[in-house]
Amino acid sequence: MVLRLPGRGVGRRRVLGLVLGASVVPALATAAARAAPAAVPPAALGRRVAEVAAAQIGVPYAWGGGDRLGAGIGFCDEENGYLDGECLGEHSVGFDCSGLALYCWYRASGGAVDLAHYTVAQYHRSAPVAPAELLPGDLLFFSRPDAPLHHVGVHAGDGAMIHAERTGTLVARLPGVLEDPRWAAEFAGARRPLPLG
Repeated sequence: MVLRLPGRGVGRRRVLGLVLGASVVPALATAAARAAPAAVPPAALGRRVAEVAAAQIGVPYAWGGGDRLGAGIGFCDEENGYLDGECLGEHSVGFDCSGLALYCWYRASGGAVDLAHYTVAQYHRSAPVAPAELLPGDLLFFSRPDAPLHHVGVHAGDGAMIHAERTGTLVARLPGVLEDPRWAAEFAGARRPLPLG
């Protein structure tokens, strides 16, 4: 069978989702329901999230890439997904920052935490955490005047963050994120995602 995909963007992802969804999503939902923890302490769940994130180190960045199933094909829009004028998004299977966060939390929680694929929505679907109370798995959000809440990463413990930064990079672990001149200046707060319901 030859599958012809629409030329650009989200429509292409929808076709892939429909093709995959017919067989994979019901099995994933059933497995998630079986594996969903009854009452996992936040520290234990956060460690699971950080472990899932660490397992993604080295996966390519793909603008719009990643969902509950894992790394996915990205896309390009008017501004994003390009490197040196070339659209890499449509040719990369990977994660963007919010795709990585949603995948890690969904996978680690057995489906009990289902975040949107949008940094601002993830911020609002989470409880604030003081920097002194950070646990592995907490989400770190970054902002600047020209790009409010433009980035999210997964706190890995010991002051490190695992994140998918931008087109042309790989998912990476950044030590000392809150002491790093760039990221410390853009830090907008830490949040801990809330379970469904």
